[in-house]
Amino acid sequence: MRSLSDTLERLARLKSLGRESTDEPGHLEPLESFGSNPGALAAKVYVPSLLPKGPALVVVLHGCTQTASGYDHGAGWSKLAERHGFVVLFPEQVRANNGNLCFNWFVPGDTRRGQGETHSIRQMIEAVVSRHGIDTSRIYVSGLSAGGAMANAMLAAYPEVFAGGAIIAGLPYGVAATVPEAFDRMRGQGLPAPSALQSRLKAASTHKGPWPTISVWQGTQDNTVAEANAQAIIDQWRAVHEVGSRPDLEEKVDGQSKAVWKDPRGRQVIEYYSIAGMGHGTPIDPALGDENAAPYLLDVGISSTLHSARSWGLLREGVESLRAESHPPKRASAPSPEAKEPEGIQQIIENALRMAGLMR
Repeated sequence: MRSLSDTLERLARLKSLGRESTDEPGHLEPLESFGSNPGALAAKVYVPSLLPKGPALVVVLHGCTQTASGYDHGAGWSKLAERHGFVVLFPEQVRANNGNLCFNWFVPGDTRRGQGETHSIRQMIEAVVSRHGIDTSRIYVSGLSAGGAMANAMLAAYPEVFAGGAIIAGLPYGVAATVPEAFDRMRGQGLPAPSALQSRLKAASTHKGPWPTISVWQGTQDNTVAEANAQAIIDQWRAVHEVGSRPDLEEKVDGQSKAVWKDPRGRQVIEYYSIAGMGHGTPIDPALGDENAAPYLLDVGISSTLHSARSWGLLREGVESLRAESHPPKRASAPSPEAKEPEGIQQIIENALRMAGLMR
């Protein structure tokens, strides 16, 4: 039997999986009538004012207790899309499905091809492709934490749909089927061996390739989703991309460590950004002018949004970032205090009691 303190900590960590306390008013439009919607999800979309012919599409998945607009306000996807001419789709969880607004990344019926939430997101994509003339060879997905795990589920269940994906503080596909298992995997406990991870990916669809490129982002001080999950995600995708366990290239980007794996044809297929000193959240750089720090949207001087968009070829030449004059560039190697994850014992207990309805 688990101890009370362990149970309280697990409850608090599940609630904090992608938590954000602000929900800024947004300019995203609801996506209506996109199919049978078996996962009963909502959705919003951002279409730039000047939409080019055959634009790309980025699917962005928020974390627990977050909303589409709140996450976009912090991560800056719609602002980047406005300047560079691509469409952004924001699937959104509803409280009837999950009380903490988490995408149900650990529920088999919501992560299998043709079922539940993954199928709802696939229907959303089909609707946006049809309505806005999307180039189907340029569809990407990004997500934070529970949204990162669901992004990986989408990449596994529908690999033919996506050219690439960015998994931020997420988890491997198919590693949990219950809440206790989800807690353990978040802690890095009980993760399957690489061969088992690879088998689960291959069993998720009948796809034979080509496979989407994978970008993994993880903070070294993440106390909500253990760093071991980042390596497990890489191990899960190595076999289909025919790469070994050791990266082909290691470099510094904006002061942070980046590792790259190349396939036999020399194409960069997997990359891993390890953000020194960062807790649980999406790495952002408000100095660029598009992004806003908030809990679990962490100002660490490197933008996962910008780097993902650049690696996917979404940035127009000659269009620069709107660097905020009031926020001069800073060294990315020195994360701000906001990057530290608030995990005090008192706060953990209070959060758990509130979740149980025992404290207001």
